Amino acid sequence: MHTMPRASRKPKGGPSPQILRALLRLRELVLTGELAASKRVTELDLAVRVGVSRTPLRLAMEQLAHEGLLTRRPGGGFEVRQFTVREIRDAIELRGALEATAARFAAERETLPAELADLSSLVQAMDVVVEAPVPSMEAFERYLVANAEFHRRLIVLAQNTWLEGVMAGVIALPFASPNAFVESQATSSEAIRVFTVAQAHHRGLVEAIAGRQSGRAEALAREHARLALGYLDTILADRERFKRLPGAALVRV
Repeated sequence: MHTMPRASRKPKGGPSPQILRALLRLRELVLTGELAASKRVTELDLAVRVGVSRTPLRLAMEQLAHEGLLTRRPGGGFEVRQFTVREIRDAIELRGALEATAARFAAERETLPAELADLSSLVQAMDVVVEAPVPSMEAFERYLVANAEFHRRLIVLAQNTWLEGVMAGVIALPFASPNAFVESQATSSEAIRVFTVAQAHHRGLVEAIAGRQSGRAEALAREHARLALGYLDTILADRERFKRLPGAALVRV
């Protein structure tokens, strides 16, 4: 069995509006480079900048430290973390390993028809990008939403809250989320090829889970993440495009 008692889940309600606002704004400041990597983060200045009191700001900083975007300084307080390209590769590999495990669990537990129908509908929604001769930005935006939801549901289908918790931390890191490179691919000459392969993976995952082919589902999910690794190499060769990506300011290249 891969389940945990429902009582162990996070209580309903989530963070307060102030904490959530502080968390979203602080994450934005970090990923855009407005808060420089390896520089001390000052609570007093940030509280004014983010527009919240110091208590919710401190809780938001604790959360970003838990996610790995901030690190604790030896003398107290936090600083923005800097990442190496190797660490980014490792994060993408880890996402692939987690999604591979989730796909195997989902195939082993006999996923319900309604859950499979939801996954299939998301694949169909993403077809608009692959099938259009010249995909519009609106099509890419729909792809972003459907792709993120597909990957989220894949993890949920594993019915393992430990796996969900680890994945939440991994995809918060720069370039580790399923949508990390999608927007930059919108104008890429390689875009249609990459999206076509990605869609074949998505469709194959649904088929493997429906057929309870756990080995195939696991292999497909791992191969799917490797698409991001290949694109990382491509975009690193174009430093100007790379610098425009969210999170690029945190990467030492």
